[in-house]
Amino acid sequence: MLQEGGNAIDAAVTVGFTLAATLPRAGNLGGGGFMVVHLAATGETIAIDYREKAPLAATRDMFLDEKGEPDPEKSRFSHLAVGVPGTVAGMTMVLEKYGTISLERALQPAIALAENGFPVTQDLHRSLKFAKPYMAAHPASIATYYKPGGEPYQVGETLVQKDLARSLKLIAKEGKAAFYQGSIAEAIVAEMEANGGLITKADLVAYEPVIRQPIRGTYRGYEIYSMPPPSSGGVHLVQMLNILESFPLGEWGHNSAQTIHIMVETMKLAYADRFKFLGDTDFVFVPIKRLISKNYAQILRDKINLDRATPSKSILPGGKEFFESNDTTHYSIIDSQGNAVANTYTLNFSYGSQITVPGTGILLNNEMDDFTAKPGVANAYGLIGGESNSIEPEKRMLSSMTPTIVMKSGKPFLVTGSPGGSRIITTTLQTILNAIDHDMNIAAATNAVRIHHQWFPDELRVERGLNRDTFNLLTRKGHKVVLKPAMGSTQSVMHINGIFYGASDPRKQGALTLGY
Repeated sequence: MLQEGGNAIDAAVTVGFTLAATLPRAGNLGGGGFMVVHLAATGETIAIDYREKAPLAATRDMFLDEKGEPDPEKSRFSHLAVGVPGTVAGMTMVLEKYGTISLERALQPAIALAENGFPVTQDLHRSLKFAKPYMAAHPASIATYYKPGGEPYQVGETLVQKDLARSLKLIAKEGKAAFYQGSIAEAIVAEMEANGGLITKADLVAYEPVIRQPIRGTYRGYEIYSMPPPSSGGVHLVQMLNILESFPLGEWGHNSAQTIHIMVETMKLAYADRFKFLGDTDFVFVPIKRLISKNYAQILRDKINLDRATPSKSILPGGKEFFESNDTTHYSIIDSQGNAVANTYTLNFSYGSQITVPGTGILLNNEMDDFTAKPGVANAYGLIGGESNSIEPEKRMLSSMTPTIVMKSGKPFLVTGSPGGSRIITTTLQTILNAIDHDMNIAAATNAVRIHHQWFPDELRVERGLNRDTFNLLTRKGHKVVLKPAMGSTQSVMHINGIFYGASDPRKQGALTLGY
């Protein structure tokens, strides 16, 4: 697309639709997400919110059982789990406003790959094999993604998705109306009505993406632009950078015990605030200015013990000084004109709810699980939800997605983001710290060992490869250090002195860095 003369927005929309065919576990038409866009011509940076919404018939306690406790089967694997999708509305809107090509052109690769098929990769084969027990409850999912008899396609075999191709052709011809008002909408509503789901034609017709002001912060002379609520990513990314700015991380060294200790204590404070304050700003007040202020960062910084870990149970959100009321996908693009796009979108779980709408080839999300079913109870990612993220009709559920553009002297320096559920924010944070504080090239910044803490559970997660002496020093400081599987999968572009550098995370298969 860039070689043809299209801009970064054209490329981003084309990639977004294409991944719906080639990466069905996360790329999507039936999900939603966030996009941060820098427009070189005006110098403007904007945030596109195409996150899913709760249906009009949603109720606060819809996922509680007869004992008043959360029922994860309802919130994750039933038709009630599906939020009103936003991807098609978001992609079509951003292309119309900021792109240079037609929607029909943007959809051509996706249509061709769905209609003619593509070779199944090892990653796709493995994910379909894993998902089969969940997909088995839905005949349309089995018919779409498995061979006759229900066996997964083997590596190298061709996966053809004729129903999805027809849906994509309708969108190319009719625009978003095909999805939200036309025959696709009718198929979605019929599937909901037949299986106790809540989404109606009125829900689909009413859905609109929102252009928002991005969260903006500064860090050591760089400008940080990231996603505002209903994502918690931008707020807490900037909040953590503000706290860390006064510490000499570069002098202490990358992943030294002292650097990690300070990072972890910072993460605890931010995730505690996430619990109390973050939600959809169309419904609840979120004290954004206070949370991302340098003054508040100083208040939080003063709580950090430089030598000892603070137990999570003793960390309270906000504190008395506060006076104001894993299967996602990300890609980053910069073009030669200086336009930049950071896009993160998802179905939530791998293959979302595992529900495919018959006749459409479209998988539906299970994003309703990202709401707080009951305040104080953890969701599938271990994040404890607060009152601000309770279920309300037409409300957007809280997210951790953190598409981010870092600017230097008014031009894109780094575009990054990641999947990974609750670990998205800390993964993005470490990529930025690696590039700025530790002066790493983008490949080294991507490949470096990652750590994570999210307040509760009170444990410091580390990837394999952390120095054993560092591991022991952190334990002596009072951290409960636990080895965990690889975290995140960043896709990043860096622009330095007129040269583009890209890096795809080796932690997951199937990613690509490409330039011309």
